[in-house]
Amino acid sequence: MDTPQNTALTRALTELPGPLPARGVIHIVIPHTDRFTVVGNHLAQHAGLSTTAVGLAVRIQSLPQGTEIGIKALAARLSEGEKLIAAALRELEAHGYLRRARTRLTNGRVVTRTVFCNQPTALLRPRVVAQRPAPPKIPPPVQDAAPETPGPEAAAAPQAPALPDVQREEEHAPQDIAPFVPLVPPPTAPKPPRPPLPQPGELTPELERTATALLSDLRRHAPQFTLSENDIRQLTPAVAAWLERDAHPDTIRHALTNDPPRLLRHPAKLLKHRLTVLLPPPLPGADDLAAPARPRIAVTPFQTCDGCERAFRAPTPGHCRDCRNAPAPAQAAA
Repeated sequence: MDTPQNTALTRALTELPGPLPARGVIHIVIPHTDRFTVVGNHLAQHAGLSTTAVGLAVRIQSLPQGTEIGIKALAARLSEGEKLIAAALRELEAHGYLRRARTRLTNGRVVTRTVFCNQPTALLRPRVVAQRPAPPKIPPPVQDAAPETPGPEAAAAPQAPALPDVQREEEHAPQDIAPFVPLVPPPTAPKPPRPPLPQPGELTPELERTATALLSDLRRHAPQFTLSENDIRQLTPAVAAWLERDAHPDTIRHALTNDPPRLLRHPAKLLKHRLTVLLPPPLPGADDLAAPARPRIAVTPFQTCDGCERAFRAPTPGHCRDCRNAPAPAQAAA
């Protein structure tokens, strides 16, 4: 069974024009004559969509109008489960390829209407409504100045046909539909700059030696974190910044290698991200942890009255309030 297929494939390769590449994929393009769907590279090579979402978008794009593409309907027709299909539909909706809206029918039933756009970025460009061409102007017939009454030849000449009412037709033309705006900016939108790697206040030889040894030792605990010498050289200052903030090497190792992705293709990029976003704050000093001093409340001292020898509060010695308000002896005698 395999021999005819391999022979046909080999013959097709010999018929390709030009030199073939030494490595990589070689395309044998046979034009389609029926049952085909045009898919743009913006979808087939979309960097933000998963392979499942891209395949589901191609499947939806190939379906005829009116086909049910709900989660249960797609799960009954595909080998993927409902959770995987729902996640792929959310990806397509987030990138503008899909829009789902709930609509109430005239009988009161609420249905979900799904709209799929094969090229959402084109909807962001201004749309130009085609103008109806103006009708051709027909020059008026040339009349002779001598005879005022038409002759028999003029009476027999055919009249110009009546022009259609173009303005009336333009008034009843359908209005332009509002564009379908995706929920995310176009791929050409500028991305925010990434934060720089942490840097220590002073990269001492001891910090550099400890950070280099910690990064080189990661592969003993997690083989997928095998780094090159260039990666270790770039990540050493960031690890030194962690050590400078009194982070224990075991704590740093756990923060960098804990729960890695299932398919880790670029371990240095993951470490660079975690070293930046998980950087702990500096440890507070002893003065920072001390309880704040309570404000001292000024207390008025006790004094002994010079007249009645009673105790009273006053900033300076003297008489109490009663002695100060008592009448003088001369006034009492009078």
